[in-house]
Amino acid sequence: MRIIAGAFRGRALASVGKGDAGAHLRPTTDRVRESLFSVLTSLGVIADARVLDLFAGTGALGLEALSRGAEHVTFVDDGRVAQGLIRKNIGLTGATHTQLIRRDATKLGPNSDAPYDLVFLDPPYGKGIGEKALLAAVDGGWIADNALIVWEENAPMMAPPGFEMHDARKYGDTHITLLWREDGAAS
Repeated sequence: MRIIAGAFRGRALASVGKGDAGAHLRPTTDRVRESLFSVLTSLGVIADARVLDLFAGTGALGLEALSRGAEHVTFVDDGRVAQGLIRKNIGLTGATHTQLIRRDATKLGPNSDAPYDLVFLDPPYGKGIGEKALLAAVDGGWIADNALIVWEENAPMMAPPGFEMHDARKYGDTHITLLWREDGAAS
C-alpha cells in the first residue's frame, strides 16, 4: 500500500500483515483508491476539505486526501490494531492537521468542531452498520450540508433520507457509493 498522488506521493504505508481478524481490517486497494480519487478530483471536493474517515482502518483514504490538498482529517476507529496502524501511517507520511479518535463510529456523539465536507465511510463488509454510522454522524453534527459521502461496501448502497445518490461504481467485490448530503437536511 502506498500514497498514489500529491505531497506524500509514493510513500509506502504500514502493512496490515496478519492484522487482527476480529478488526475486519480490509484496506482499500491502491487500484480502487486511484480510481476513486480520480472521481473525487474531478468533482473538486478534496482541496481545503475537512475530511472525516469513519472506520479508518489504516488511514489510507484520509491520508490520500491530505496528500492531495485536504485541510484536515479526523480518523475514527475503535480497533486497537487500526489505531496503531493509523498512528504509524501518520508518522510515515509526516502528515499534520490530523486527529485520531478511538470511538465506535456508530456511537459518535456530538461534534464539538466544524462539520466535515468529505466523509469516507468504510465499515466492515456485510455487517449492516454503515447506515447506522452515517446517521450517528448526522445526529452529532459531524456532516456539513452538501458534504460528499464516499461509502465503500460489498454491495451497492441506497441513499438514506437526507442524502441524494450521485454515483455508484463497482471494482471487483468493492462497491463505492457517492452520496451528497442534502442542503438543510434534518439532523
